This record gives sequence, structure tokens and C-alpha cells, in this order.
Amino acid sequence: MVTVRRSAYRSIASLQRDTARCRACIEAGFSLESRPVRAPLAARQAYLFGQAPGAVEGEQRLPWRGRAGQTLRLWLELDEESFYGTFYCAAVTRCYPGRAASGRGDRTPTRREQDLCEFWRDWELELLRPRLIVTVGGLALRRLLGLPHLTSCVGERYLRGGAVVVPLPHPSGASGWLNDPRNRERLARATALVRDELARISA
Repeated sequence: MVTVRRSAYRSIASLQRDTARCRACIEAGFSLESRPVRAPLAARQAYLFGQAPGAVEGEQRLPWRGRAGQTLRLWLELDEESFYGTFYCAAVTRCYPGRAASGRGDRTPTRREQDLCEFWRDWELELLRPRLIVTVGGLALRRLLGLPHLTSCVGERYLRGGAVVVPLPHPSGASGWLNDPRNRERLARATALVRDELARISA
């Protein structure tokens, strides 16, 4: 199977078909542990942008299926059905990259892998034109807005084109970010912003 990237897309369905078959990173010499993970086929006004799928997501080829996804849904006060009915879920890279060499957590995709996947994100945003974008983790924030420091951004809102962007930390169990009480306050502000924006776009 060879990666297909069209010069233009008219529908999210055709984009997702090509995304599901993407092997660009393999063709570039990277070793991955899954095929692309993709959102259930649906247009959404809210776009969730994470780092990369985990092992569970890689096996099931569905986003946010593991423990981090459960934590994220708790933060947002959404059950599973409401979560997938609210957000179009995407990530900086679309395949499970495997475990980190240290054995703690998953491998962070290289800059080249991130660049190879950016094509899919750009076309998703072009076709969906979401009114809300929620970034999850520092890598997603850097790739979308170019902001280098996650902590100071959590609890704030930004604009990108016609969309409001609300950054969240990553809900990974490997992160100690929430050990700081000030960060827990930032998270509470951020999730309140997400709920407010979701109420606004559904009004």
C-alpha cells in the first residue's frame, strides 16, 4: 500500500480514507507500531488535537481509548458517547510510535514524523473549519500555535483563524504536572473554558 496525498480534498470522508492508508513515515524509514488511528467519521465544530496515539489506540485504531482518554473525559465531564459526539479527534502524528527508549511512557515522534503528518491536520482544519480547538499537551500546542511553554498557556484562550484555542496538559499517567497545586488550578480554569466554548458553539 502506497501513501496517497491528493492536491485537494472536497470532503472529510475522502481525506480520512487516504489518512487511514498513510504509510509516509514507514516510507521515510521510521519504525512504527500501528497503522493510522483516526476519528469516527463525522464532521464536528470542536477539534481535539493531541500528540500521538498510545498502545491501546494503536491496537483499536480509535483515538483516546486508553487510560489517558478516560482521564481526559473525566476532566471534561463527558461520557464516552458525548466525547466522541463532541470532538473530532486528531493528533500531531497518527500512528502509535512505540515506547520511549527509557521505558517510561511513549516515544515522542521526531520532527520529521511530525512534519509528515502535518498535511492531514491542515486539510482537516480546512474542511472542518472548527469553532473550537483543544490542544492536549505541549507538543500539540507548539505545532498548532508555536507557543513553547505549556504551563503558562493552560487556563488561557487563544485565537487561530476563526477558532478559539484552549490548551490542556496531557492526561498521561507518566506526567507529574498536576502534582503542583497551581497547575491543578490552571487545569480547572482551562476545562471551564472548554465547557463555556462548547456551550457557545452548540447554542
